[in-house]
Amino acid sequence: EPQGEGERAVAVTWLVPTVPVKNLTGSSPVNPALAGITGILMSAAGLPVCLTRPPKLVLHPPPVSKSEIQSIPGISHSCRKTTKKQAKKGKTPEEVLKKYLQKVRHPPDEDCTICMERLSAPSGYKGPQPAVKPDLVGKLVKCSHVFHLHCLVAMYNNGNKDGSLQCPTCKTIYGVKTGTQPPGKMEYHIIPHALPGHADCKTIRIIYNIPPGVQGPEHPNPGKSFTARGFPRHCYLPDSEKGRKVLKLLLVAWDRRLIFAIGTSSTTGESDTVIWNEIHHKTEFGSNLTGHGYPDINYLDNVLAELAAQGITEESLAQDKD
Repeated sequence: EPQGEGERAVAVTWLVPTVPVKNLTGSSPVNPALAGITGILMSAAGLPVCLTRPPKLVLHPPPVSKSEIQSIPGISHSCRKTTKKQAKKGKTPEEVLKKYLQKVRHPPDEDCTICMERLSAPSGYKGPQPAVKPDLVGKLVKCSHVFHLHCLVAMYNNGNKDGSLQCPTCKTIYGVKTGTQPPGKMEYHIIPHALPGHADCKTIRIIYNIPPGVQGPEHPNPGKSFTARGFPRHCYLPDSEKGRKVLKLLLVAWDRRLIFAIGTSSTTGESDTVIWNEIHHKTEFGSNLTGHGYPDINYLDNVLAELAAQGITEESLAQDKD
C-alpha cells in the first residue's frame, strides 16, 4: 500500500532459500561447467550457494575373503554349468502342437494374428510350407486363442523347437520354455554384507561367467563367432526368504538357458554378443545410480513377475528339483 505522509520507509529483508548446485564432478546429467557458472552467477547476485557432492557409485561390496563366503541353506552346490544345447524332443512340429490344440470346425470371423488373413480363408504364410493344410484352424486349449494350424507350425519351426509353444497373442506358455543361452557358469553364495534397504540380512552374490564362442544352429548367425563383454558379471539379492526364492527360480532359468541370449546390445549397439534376456538383475551393490542397484522395494516382486513371464514359477521348482 502507498505510504502515508510522514511515514518512514521500512526496509524489508526477503528470506532467500539456499539453492544447491550439484554435479561439480560431472556424474549427473547436468554439465559440470554449467553448474560452476550457475554457482558464480548466483554468488554474484548475492544468493547463497550450497555446494553438494554427487552420490557415489558403489558397484561392489567391501572385500570378502574365502573364509567369509557361505553356502546357501536349502540349495545344494554353489555352482551350475551349462554346456551343449539341450537335446530336441524327437517329435514333429505337428505332434508337438497336437498336445496344445483343439481343431475348430467353424472358424470365427476374425484375423489370424500370425499371418493377418481371415481365419475363414487359407493361411497367408509365405515362407517354407509346413506339411499342414493351409485352411485348417486350431484353438489353444488354455488361452482359447485361435490361429491357422499352418501358421502355428511355421512359427514353431522358426523358434527354438524345444517342445514348447508360446501364444503370440497373450504369451501363455505351453510345455517347458527353454532359451538359447550359450555355455557358461553360474556361481552363488552368501557374503557377510547387507544391501541398502535390507540391513536385516546378509547378501546373496551371483557370479555369471560366459566365454566368447561360436554360435550354434539355434542362434541368430550359426557358425559366426560371438563376443561376451563384461564377464564375470556380479549380481546381488538380499539373503531373505524372498531373496532365496528368487535365487531358486533363477537357477531354473539358468538350467533352461533363459538368463542370457545372443543378440544386439541395447547399450553399445554391438551385434552377435551375449545380452541379458528380459530377467532383470541388480549389478550395483551399494547404490542405485544406474537403476540396477539398491534400495529398490519393488525389485523382488518385479523379477518374480519377469520369471513367471518366462514360465518359471514355484511350480517349476517341483519340475526342476534342485
